[in-house]
Amino acid sequence: MMFHFFRRNQSDHSIASLYGMIVAQARAAPFYLIYGVPDTVNGRFEMVVLHTVLVLRRLESEPDPIRRLGQALFDRFCADMDGSLREMGIGDLGVPTKMRKIGEAFYGRQAAYGAALADPDQDILVGALNRNVFGAPTGTDLGATRLAAYVRAVASALAGQDGEAMSRAQLTFPDPEATMIADPMGAAR
Repeated sequence: MMFHFFRRNQSDHSIASLYGMIVAQARAAPFYLIYGVPDTVNGRFEMVVLHTVLVLRRLESEPDPIRRLGQALFDRFCADMDGSLREMGIGDLGVPTKMRKIGEAFYGRQAAYGAALADPDQDILVGALNRNVFGAPTGTDLGATRLAAYVRAVASALAGQDGEAMSRAQLTFPDPEATMIADPMGAAR
């Protein structure tokens, strides 16, 4: 009777696959080579958080069985972060403190990105990305402007994808290079 806790089900596989797709997209080379996201532990963390937030945002609009996958996806994110901390040598006593900070960072970014996406003023999204992803307290970073265009493209693309298919880990993200915007001088930026 108690062994049902140890059985994996289709949902576990779908969540692992879905999270794997999020991480793979967050690690895409254009973000680090073209957009200028710092290729550091923090930069990669920020990109995983950003993509996870975007997928969770999309799942929130689904009926209850699919919407609940969002919690499983967040749990998978937390398990990944816990494992990463341990791989980096954080001991058992330090992990809870670090995980609390990761949770606070996640929820803060989720609120900031959600509010920014709800507002048509692109500067709000650029500012949130500039602070969180690029670590710049003020000013507008070209990378943040590029990333804001990409984030809006992802939100739009996810809105058009079938929620039921997403629950089976059938998810596509836009190509980060294809969402590049043109600068006033006429070159892609």
